[in-house]
Amino acid sequence: MTDHVKVERADGVLTLTLDRTDKKNALTDAMYKTLADTLEATQEDRSVRAILFRGEGDMFSAGNDISEFAAHNGGAPNERNVLRFIAAIARAEKPLVVAVQGGAIGVAATMLLHCDMVLMSPDARLVTPFVDLALVPEAGSSLLMPQRIGHARAFAMFALAEPVSAQDALAWGLANRIVPKEELREAARALAVRLAAKPPASLIATKRLMREAAALQARMAVEDRIFEERLGSEEAAEAFAAFLERRPPDFSRFH
Repeated sequence: MTDHVKVERADGVLTLTLDRTDKKNALTDAMYKTLADTLEATQEDRSVRAILFRGEGDMFSAGNDISEFAAHNGGAPNERNVLRFIAAIARAEKPLVVAVQGGAIGVAATMLLHCDMVLMSPDARLVTPFVDLALVPEAGSSLLMPQRIGHARAFAMFALAEPVSAQDALAWGLANRIVPKEELREAARALAVRLAAKPPASLIATKRLMREAAALQARMAVEDRIFEERLGSEEAAEAFAAFLERRPPDFSRFH
């Protein structure tokens, strides 16, 4: 395990497990680097035919570590490894499977839009609090989420940070299946192994045909630019400070 990410290979499946349970698997730049490095290397690794994401503990992931956002606020823009990770899952041609238990917040929720098979436990919930943090949606989600679930539901998720239950995620097309929590890990692995046994070139070609890669990459470039601008804003500074100080934010002075 490196940087709170366990990397395992077996039966044609690469398994990436988030293991920072004391922080609800919140993602650090170092964790994003491990994820991005591994995914990029896997592109040309013929021994890997499917990729499985999962998280240890009661929560899949609390999303980006807010303390790192706060440290970045007001500084000069730089290449953050989260951007490499998002680009890697968006470009991934091999099937992506994910097992979600408890919460999937922020990027942990939007990354699901790039996964081909999403399994959830009954207690899973998706939360996208970008506006509450004075940011904007990322990972192509401003394009993909309305396409998947419609404008009204997507706007409520982004603007109000309304949690989406596993049951609603299934009904809206954000999940493939709800599995009892005690069976989730094994069910997700079995599904990944099943995909790994399929004709690889055919599976990759099918995934390519199902995606509008050019439109997605263009939207992600716009999102990245605006996200970086928002990350350095005074509104974001107030949002991050309020989060870390466990108080309600005050945006009344902003116009």
